[in-house]
Order: sequence, then C-alpha cells, then structure tokens
Amino acid sequence: MSNGFDTDVLIVGAGPAGLVLACELARRGVAFRLVEQRGEPLRASRGKGVQPRTQEIFEDLGVLEAFQAVSGPYPPLRLMEGENVLGERPFNEQVEATEDIPYPNMMMSPQWRTDAVLRERLGELGGHVEYGTALGAFVQDEAAVTAELDVAGALRSVRSRYLVGTDGGRSSVRAALDLAFPGETMDQPRMLFGDVTIEGLSRDAWWMWPSAAGNVGLCPLPHVETFQLMITLAPGEEPELSEPAVASLFESRTGRTDLGLRDPSWLSIFTPSLRLAEAYQRGRVFIAGDAAHVHPPTGAQGLNTSVQDAYNLGWKLALVLQGVASDALLATYESERRPIAEAVLDISSAIARQQGGVGSQPRGRQTQQLDISYRSSVLSLHSGRPDRALVAGDRAPDAIYVDHEGRRRRLFEAFRGPHFTLLTFGAVDAPASSEGPQMEVVRLPTDGQAALTYGISGPSIVLVRPDNYIGLIDESPAPTTVSDYLSAALQA
Repeated sequence: MSNGFDTDVLIVGAGPAGLVLACELARRGVAFRLVEQRGEPLRASRGKGVQPRTQEIFEDLGVLEAFQAVSGPYPPLRLMEGENVLGERPFNEQVEATEDIPYPNMMMSPQWRTDAVLRERLGELGGHVEYGTALGAFVQDEAAVTAELDVAGALRSVRSRYLVGTDGGRSSVRAALDLAFPGETMDQPRMLFGDVTIEGLSRDAWWMWPSAAGNVGLCPLPHVETFQLMITLAPGEEPELSEPAVASLFESRTGRTDLGLRDPSWLSIFTPSLRLAEAYQRGRVFIAGDAAHVHPPTGAQGLNTSVQDAYNLGWKLALVLQGVASDALLATYESERRPIAEAVLDISSAIARQQGGVGSQPRGRQTQQLDISYRSSVLSLHSGRPDRALVAGDRAPDAIYVDHEGRRRRLFEAFRGPHFTLLTFGAVDAPASSEGPQMEVVRLPTDGQAALTYGISGPSIVLVRPDNYIGLIDESPAPTTVSDYLSAALQA
C-alpha cells in the first residue's frame, strides 16, 4: 500500500471471529492481513452449535449453503447406565421456519468444518490466512499501528491503520494493551473434551452416561466419523491427554469395555470461567471474540457471539477506512457489543449452574441470539408510535415481498451485501443519491406481508444497517430524514 502503510487492518487470530472479520473487509475492498501463529488450522470440534442468528449472518456472507452441507440437527439425548437405556428426549425442540425467521433451529457442525467454510469463502473473496505467523510487540501512534510479525523466526515489521486481536482467551493483543480481564473461575467441574472415533456405537443419538464420579457424553458429529467426547472431571483429577488414558477413563466411568475409543484428533481440558475485558478498544487496536469474553460452553454462545462481534466491527472499520465515516463510529463497536457479551455471560453461567448433566441444557429463545438489540445505541433512531414491538436497534426480520418485476422475493435477499438497505413503505420518496454509504432501496406497500412484519400502517421508512439491524424507523419521514440520520450516525 502507499502512504507508508503495508495494509489497512492487521487481524491476529484465524478463528471464527478473525475469519468473519476478514470476509467482511474483503467483500468491501479493504486491504487486510490475517495472521495465525499455528502452522495449520486447528482440527477441533469446539464450538459446534450454530445459532439461528449466526445462520442469518452466514446467508449474508454467502456461506450458508456451504455451511448447511457440513452441518445437521442435534440428535436426541439418550441416557444410559452401562449398556441399558434409561430414557431419551430431544436435545431441543425443532420448530418450523416462518417468513420472518427462516432458520429457527440451532444446527451442529464441528468448528473446524465451520472454519473451513469461512476460509473457502475468504479465498473466493481474494483473501487468505498467513499460518505460522505470530504477533510480537506492537506500538501505535495517532495514524497507525506498527507490529512485529515472527515468521519462522524472522521478524518483519508491518504498519497498518488498525489492528484487531481475535486471538482467543489467552489473547496476546489484550495482554499487550494491558486490558484487565476481570471475572472468575467458576465453581463448576472441569471438563475433558475430545474428538474421537468409537467402534460399536450408533450415530442416532447423543449418548449420555450420568455418574457420581463424573458424567460422560458422546455426541456424533455430522458428516464425519468422529464423536465429540465430554467427561466431567473430579476435583484435582488430571488425566493424561493420550489415547490409552482417555480410553481407560471412558471405560471406568461408563462400564463399557465393548466400545473401542481410538484415534483422538483433539483432546483438551476446559476450566469454566467467566471473564469480560474492561474495554474492547485502545486507540487503533481492538479485540473481539474470545479475546474479549470467555464463558462456559453451555448454551452454545461462544462461537456465535464471536461471529457477531466481527460482523458488527467489520462494516464500521470499512466505512471509516473508505472515508465515509469518522473514527467516532468505531466507538459504537464497544458500546454495542460489550453489553451483549455481559448478557451472554449471565445466560451461559445460569445454564451451567442449573444443568443436570453433560448436555442437559435448556435451549430456547434466549440462546438463539435473535433478540439481540442495540436499542440504546447512538446509531438507533426511532420516530413513531411508542408502543411498537419492532423498533430501531432490533434485528431486521425477513419477509416476502413482490418486486417491481412481479417476482416474489425475500428481504434477506435485498439485505445481502455490504450496503445499507432503505425500505420505503407507501408514498415515500427515496432520498437522492449522494456521496454517502452505498444504499439499496426497496419499495413496499403498506398492506403487504413486509408491512405486517415491520408493524407498518402508513407511509414510513426503515433503514437497515449493513449488519442487518434496524438503524432508523420513521413513520412520518421528511425528505431529509435519511440523510440527516446518516450524517449524524456516521459521525457518531
């Protein structure tokens, strides 16, 4: 790049948050580098639950079809005592899709396959991950961040306009910023997780062996031969992370010596913690995903919250770097996302504390992330009836409408891409084109399904942000309503 910069954004860590952020920047034409200290992708199932809202984000990113090909529904929980079946129940109730919620059910995919889908999309957009590249020291000034990258022992300096740490719970970026990471190690049992092959066990259920010594679970992962293994550990128990040791522990807890546990591709011990970074930004450096918040896996919130962090930050960085918005817009990343993480910590910890065993986790609307809202954000402006159910800051729902050529379409199709979307209901003039952000206009009647879904009864406008949250609702718009909103919001 010119003007003394090697790239616009340096992203450190190629997990879900880093990959989504890279895709967001790539599709907006923003220069970036995505570095990962591991020499190759981590093959671990980790965050296997993908919530409805994340699936909507995947549709916008253009990866939903590929994700659906590697994912599947959660199997029922089958409670066991040795070889005897004690009972069975659904893990979560499957519900039918509706026009406003097209993907209502959590889906399962081992995280390494979800990551692979995102990497493939990144490649289609012209980007890639630089493996075997570790972040060293970095300094920042008013214009840029200068970082040292260690590539096979050789140090190379990179000067970028911004740096984003998506490098996990032990984030070196967070540590270098000296950001406090307050919280607690929970009074909950540690867990041994792994991806293993099991001989002699069908793949039609999530097998559960409750035990006073420690519960055991085996969850079949879709479209691969492995199961995700979960064993609750006793206080002070430190099993060796090897095939013989884990197989012996499994047999002793379940009484099943007839099942051949072998070929672990990933083994790890997890200590439940609740921690939230004191801030998400210091100058030109940001943190996102597990670098900003960690919590138990209960409720399947970790990967999904990380994806939403990156989805929120990406469009804001792009508009600032394109000269469309001021640096002040970037402050809304922390003000919008940190309260969400705080609520997620409450949800996941509450589920962890009330769960009756491995996998015994209540699932419902609170975990689907469809109700995440930025109503209190400075980017949310509502002008209209105070009793509306859907207001600025809420997720923009899907709906069927008929376009000017008479074709039935979905609003999510109109939202797809890096632009703002202006929905005009009834006799409302769309704003004239300007030098502001890219914006698509969808004209809708006041008596159709979209109007019903959005609670519209007369001439109105709804402006949907690039991350598909509602920025503006006005039920009596003036000709300058949209331009006035954008002028104020982008200088936030």
